Amino acid sequence: MGGDVNTFIQQIPLEYFIILSTVLFCLGVLGVLIRKNAIVILGCVELMLNSVNLLLAAFSAYKGDGNGQLLVFFIMVVAAAEVAVGLAIIAMMYRNTRSVDVSIFNKLRG
Repeated sequence: MGGDVNTFIQQIPLEYFIILSTVLFCLGVLGVLIRKNAIVILGCVELMLNSVNLLLAAFSAYKGDGNGQLLVFFIMVVAAAEVAVGLAIIAMMYRNTRSVDVSIFNKLRG
């Protein structure tokens, strides 16, 4: 079962990766637009970032270049920082309002 991961990925048609990434990205966008729970919205943003990462890794494997995989690493670092800051903001909002519903956050204006 040995072998290179890039060779295994290249056996799967690139169109499958594009379709899967598009579906995941659209689900993330729908989640951000429809849901009112801030934690779910944060998860949907992560889903969108990961769909882009999947597409970048697939294109990088098909091209045979490691630059896309390096970009995926930096996107994952930014996503981790986004989660940390987002959860801290959500925790402070919950402490003030006892809810994570984003429609209540509109009432926090001065």
